[in-house]
Amino acid sequence: MNGEIRDREKVMRGLERKDSPILAGYQIYHNFIKPHQSLDKRTPAEAAGIQVNGKDKWMTLIQNASKAKPEIVTQSHTRSGKL
Repeated sequence: MNGEIRDREKVMRGLERKDSPILAGYQIYHNFIKPHQSLDKRTPAEAAGIQVNGKDKWMTLIQNASKAKPEIVTQSHTRSGKL
């Protein structure tokens, strides 16, 4: 993933900030959507036993996130000092 991010950083100005939503989205893509050859075409989430069901995994993740408890979202943002 690190090499992929460095390649993107060269052409995407938004990655200059570590709290960029682009970076967070790419981490979600890498861990939950993109199959990995070294994991027998499974995602890291699937290898860890986390299933994301449905044809459109992005939409499933968005719907699940919208149902999440607000304090979970708040905790992740307070680590970076933002609400």
